[in-house]
Amino acid sequence: MAELRPTIADVAARAGVSAAAVSFALNAKPGVGEQTRRRILAAAAELGWQPSARARSLSTRQALALGLVAARPPELLGADPFFPSFIAGVETVLWRTKQSLVLQVVPDAETEEAAYRRLAGERRVDGVFVADLRRDDPRIPLLGELGIPAVTLNRPGGPSPFPAVCLDDRPGIRAAVEHLAALGHTRIAHVGGPVGLLHGVSRRLAWEEAMSEAGLDARACVEADFSAASGAAATRTLLDLAERPTAIVYANDLMAVAGMSVASERGLRLPYDLSVTGFDDMTLAAHVHPALTTVTADALEWGRTAARLLLGLVAGDRPDDVELPPGQLVLRRSTAPPL
Repeated sequence: MAELRPTIADVAARAGVSAAAVSFALNAKPGVGEQTRRRILAAAAELGWQPSARARSLSTRQALALGLVAARPPELLGADPFFPSFIAGVETVLWRTKQSLVLQVVPDAETEEAAYRRLAGERRVDGVFVADLRRDDPRIPLLGELGIPAVTLNRPGGPSPFPAVCLDDRPGIRAAVEHLAALGHTRIAHVGGPVGLLHGVSRRLAWEEAMSEAGLDARACVEADFSAASGAAATRTLLDLAERPTAIVYANDLMAVAGMSVASERGLRLPYDLSVTGFDDMTLAAHVHPALTTVTADALEWGRTAARLLLGLVAGDRPDDVELPPGQLVLRRSTAPPL
């Protein structure tokens, strides 16, 4: 027969107090003397008793969960190295507080509103993380209407009442262009993310500005969607140009690795016939051949910081925005002077 778990009544009996006193002591509420509180805590420790998350939720009227709604096709979400690392960072904070992460994957932006309204209506989360910010992002006023605390990953394009955890991706893209230009490349193309996403736009603008400052033509740019398939398709388009690029700056590592495969299939020698840079510094970047020159973006720390910020917001704090260190260019073997 399985051993029965101790209950709050068992703790009360061991400490010689009422169950209400145990609840007050364990939730740090007034009405219990310090000596009695210590006796209750000692009794709970001796019995190995911990309050259940459900009971704690009912007593505090909180869901004891944070939410993330991802409006991406599931196959794209699974392939993107950012989200697993970000979620891992969130979980390293939440498990210590015995809270949970509720992940809702919806196929597109049109179904997002229903997902947020369901989370709010069912009181399933105490706050949410808002990723993949868009221009005039409708989620910002929606979450304000629903009264859900939120933390945004970078700042929205318009006014927002919510704190943000920010990582400036522009210095890393600029550094990639400057590195390639210093090697002697003059035809440097860009495979960017969707122009509907703010980080897709910011990385493209950083590439354009760096190209302009170097006196180089910034017209060789193809929009993709951060997936490997779109990165491969964009690379084929660029390599079919009458004057093909000698270097390509990709908006993420996944597209860069796919582009390297396309170039190899066409008989190009990397990095001599084509130099390549990525963004994210996913684990695989150091192990492909040649190892990928890329820009770091610590998604794990982004998740940790966002979780701490959102927990504070839920608890009643009014935290300021947090600026993470900008990404740094990591030089590996996928870049070299053009032949």
